[in-house]
Amino acid sequence: MQKTEFKMPKMGESISEGTIIEWHVNEGDTFNEGDILLEVATDKVDNEVPAPSSGKMLQHKYKAQDVVPVGDVIAILELSGEKGISKSPKITTEKTVAKDITSEKPKAQKQASKPASFKVNENVFISPLVDAIARKNHISYEELARISGTGKDGRLRKSDVSEYLELGRPFQFAQAVSEASGFQIPDLKFDKGKGKIVEMDRMRQMIADHMVFSKHTSPHVTAYVEADLTEMVTWRNKNKDAFQKKHSEKLTFTPLFIECVAKAIKDFPMINSTLDGKNIIVKDEINIGMATALPSGNLIVPVVRNADKKDLKELAQATNELVGKSRDNKLKADDTKGSTFTISNVGTFGSLMGTPIINQPEAAILAIGIIKKRAEVMEREDGDSIEIRQMMYLSLSFDHRIVDGYLAGSFLRRIADYMEKFDSKRKI
Repeated sequence: MQKTEFKMPKMGESISEGTIIEWHVNEGDTFNEGDILLEVATDKVDNEVPAPSSGKMLQHKYKAQDVVPVGDVIAILELSGEKGISKSPKITTEKTVAKDITSEKPKAQKQASKPASFKVNENVFISPLVDAIARKNHISYEELARISGTGKDGRLRKSDVSEYLELGRPFQFAQAVSEASGFQIPDLKFDKGKGKIVEMDRMRQMIADHMVFSKHTSPHVTAYVEADLTEMVTWRNKNKDAFQKKHSEKLTFTPLFIECVAKAIKDFPMINSTLDGKNIIVKDEINIGMATALPSGNLIVPVVRNADKKDLKELAQATNELVGKSRDNKLKADDTKGSTFTISNVGTFGSLMGTPIINQPEAAILAIGIIKKRAEVMEREDGDSIEIRQMMYLSLSFDHRIVDGYLAGSFLRRIADYMEKFDSKRKI
């Protein structure tokens, strides 16, 4: 038996830390090779970490809910004759828990989603470094006291203040209102009635926090257009079997929609941006997130990277693979990172249209309604006629801090134009 340091495993290229959800093996307990020692969470994926070999748990270096950098020692094991794990252990099981729809800092989200009910940090020790950051950004000590510290005994760390600044200082204005009027929101009690109690799981809590955070952060405005998809629908129905036979990929409407959106983003690159303080960052890549249903009924947003550089075959491959992983709970953290614009196909659930909430920190999100046959007046050279057409509503929710009505309306109309002007003679 030999003592071995057990380190926080790497759970994706862009993941630098993980949160310990629960230890499955207590100190002093023995385990067999492959037994799950603990569960580790990122903002989107819960990972079950197995034992590299049989042995005994000697010591936990961190407790549940601690956030631990990748590579840090989280436990001391006594292994039976094996080489140990100087490298990070391989994670064999992953369970999707998702954002709804991103933030990479779930703790800060929860803080930001409740600006009127913050908890004062009574252990607000101001280090010289934190003090310098606060002075540079004109943050008062009273405002610092409203930030949750992750250091020892709740003390503020540089990362805590940096995350707070990245979120747009959600408590800054709450402080100003409180000081001006002295008013505090009362703790109202409502009769919630009786019924079955369903406890929110971790995924639903994260989605709830992110939705409130997004609405708090971005002033949402929604624009609508209607598109005639008759040519696209006819072409897809005619060619879907041949496409699958030739490329071994199912042809859904999703890659066709993504193709049109990517083209429109190239025409209006400012829609593919995010706000950083007083600067607007226009993204170099066009990475399309697509809201996808999980078996639990919740949604996650896997990402089609560099969508503008993929042809229809590659888009079909990417979307089919990501949807399959979502349904099988096999998405990895990197599959849901880095989106610059998101699509939510509410028509999948039979909705005529929707008003989606922006997937932070993006500037806009598109909702695609159900494709529905309707009688439409068509203007022809020989006069007007009433025809049966395949119609669909599109709605764009956008952040009015950085996107104005003209840009949003023009971008949305351009998407509809690309859909309507679909080449019915296109080869597969």
